[in-house]
Amino acid sequence: MAFLKSFFKWFFIILVLFIGGLYLFNYDYLLKAAINTYGTGHTTAYLDDYTMSDNRVISGGTPQPWPVHSGYNSAAATPTLEDHNSKWGTVAFLIIKNDSVWFEKYYEDYDRTTRSNSFSMAKTLVSAMLGKAIMEGKIESLEQPVGDFLPEFSEGLAAQLTVGDLSSMSSGLNWDESYYSPFSITTRAYFDDDLRKVMLKLRIVEKPGQSFKYLSGNTQLLAMVLEKATGMHLSDYLSEKFWKPMGAVSDALWQLDSEEYGMEKAYCCIASNARDFARFGKLYKDGGKWNSQQLLDPDFAARSVRPRFADAPMYGYGLWLSSYEGKEVFYLQGHLGQYVIVIPEDDLIIVRLGHQKSAQGATSDLETYIRESLIMLKS
Repeated sequence: MAFLKSFFKWFFIILVLFIGGLYLFNYDYLLKAAINTYGTGHTTAYLDDYTMSDNRVISGGTPQPWPVHSGYNSAAATPTLEDHNSKWGTVAFLIIKNDSVWFEKYYEDYDRTTRSNSFSMAKTLVSAMLGKAIMEGKIESLEQPVGDFLPEFSEGLAAQLTVGDLSSMSSGLNWDESYYSPFSITTRAYFDDDLRKVMLKLRIVEKPGQSFKYLSGNTQLLAMVLEKATGMHLSDYLSEKFWKPMGAVSDALWQLDSEEYGMEKAYCCIASNARDFARFGKLYKDGGKWNSQQLLDPDFAARSVRPRFADAPMYGYGLWLSSYEGKEVFYLQGHLGQYVIVIPEDDLIIVRLGHQKSAQGATSDLETYIRESLIMLKS
């Protein structure tokens, strides 16, 4: 009994010292990470982790449901697609042909209204918001310096940083894009309770606008620019300029750093559903127009789906780029294999949401989802 008392006494002392050390050295965000992730049986962020976070509502307006294709669900998923979906935990698979829902299937307890985390697909939406702010004259152009909005980026290399550099992933920012290290800036940003403070400590260490390097911090900085330029929370601006005009059927949620500071995790973390995520595929497919309303400047939309750098043909402004059998493809992509894939030539949008991406990565996923969808359409 004396041994147990001594053990628990020292265990408690060590635990208190450990937790105190985390706060002392500014690593207290690790407690939140441990509780919200490992404490729920996960090893990384997950589809419904928005339920563990403060959120701001992205309000919808008058719903504009997708038309249903005359061939709706007339074809079954191919065995290869079904095997892939089962193996990698797909929760939603949607095919939109000629702007009508042609096929959809949901797994587990998901349905067409179930929310799940967008992860980095949100980056495309933030880039669209940049395009809208330029269209409205709130931001001059893609070439406007970030320092005009954030004085902390007004000297040295940082003075050369433009809003377009942030959107095209060419900032030169000292950001560690590591999702599984508990000590990376990416993990800190995901769980810290004051994102603005975290971001303003970053520095530009390479000349901006020279080359592509995918960094989530770019989008978070861009979000801070948008806050200053529009005078609005990101969620409210997204709602007013896109969610409502595009007739999203469901309200969405955007994770915040905390209730106190209320900054959206702009590089990720919009909770919505496959049908509403698909609207941004249609928006860019149609050159920034939604039905009869021009929501984005067509030049901005066209520039977004072209590579900025010749040695980085896989990225434009906020969108990933690829090809399939000679046809141009652009897509939204998020952690764990969230995709909105668009083949403009075929007037085709494919949405996949799920728990994991394949072990071979996005290139393999895209090929599988596109190939098997086309097989289904030909059946």
